[in-house]
Amino acid sequence: MKMVMAIFKPFKLDDVRDSLTALGIQGLTVSEVKGFGRQKGQTEIYRGAEYAVSFLPKVKIEVVLDDAMVERAVETIRKAAGTGKIGDGKIFVMPIEHAIRIRTGESGIEAL
Repeated sequence: MKMVMAIFKPFKLDDVRDSLTALGIQGLTVSEVKGFGRQKGQTEIYRGAEYAVSFLPKVKIEVVLDDAMVERAVETIRKAAGTGKIGDGKIFVMPIEHAIRIRTGESGIEAL
């Protein structure tokens, strides 16, 4: 099993969710996060004063998958979240040792 974590622009969330659902992925976790990378934030004007926004709003999704689904899921996220512009985000893939469904006690792939 692997966890796929992706951080991307908030307006792409519906596209990513719809694309993953079409793959047969049944659940994911979504968090609103802030951060910066090469973008280094941005400058905005508020009430005539210019100020720097150091952290930009992003969305983070996490989904745990069977190893056989990982490459398709990563490619699906990359295509759905991409705009071709700086700040599109990142995808991380991490190993998961064990998963347990709390309600039934199922473990491993059955817990997903």
